[in-house]
Amino acid sequence: MDQDLARLLAAVTIVVIAAGASRLIRARRASDPPTQVTRNVPSQLDRADFPDASAPWVVAVFTSASCSTCAAVLDKSNVLRSEDVDVVEVEYTARGDLHRRYAIDAVPTLVVADADGEVHAAFVGPVTATDLWAAVAECREPGSVHGGDADCSGGRTDL
Repeated sequence: MDQDLARLLAAVTIVVIAAGASRLIRARRASDPPTQVTRNVPSQLDRADFPDASAPWVVAVFTSASCSTCAAVLDKSNVLRSEDVDVVEVEYTARGDLHRRYAIDAVPTLVVADADGEVHAAFVGPVTATDLWAAVAECREPGSVHGGDADCSGGRTDL
């Protein structure tokens, strides 16, 4: 009888330990958050990183050669080229150093920066020509699009 009781206690102890270990493992797994997308957008550019951009405003388009959306955003941006606006493509294979420097983790990422490199508007992902052109117009001349809103945040960031 003592042997049967000892076996029963040993079996119960094993079951309790296994159940406790199972709950502990599930609790640890449940506390890990799912992977988060950050979609970083720089707030400042070093204009020296863009030596071909000498105009007061620069539209920097961070792209990848394999991204068809990037090509469409770049095409829409190129229309903005003028005496006051330079458009610079920052393709990942050619300028991965700048993607890393500015922590760009999604393409296309487009930023509109002034002569001091301060980013006034940004877009991550596809953008309509209307939204892009309105954001650049608002940055260059506050109130021209948003009726006196000098915030220049016409560009969305989709963050």
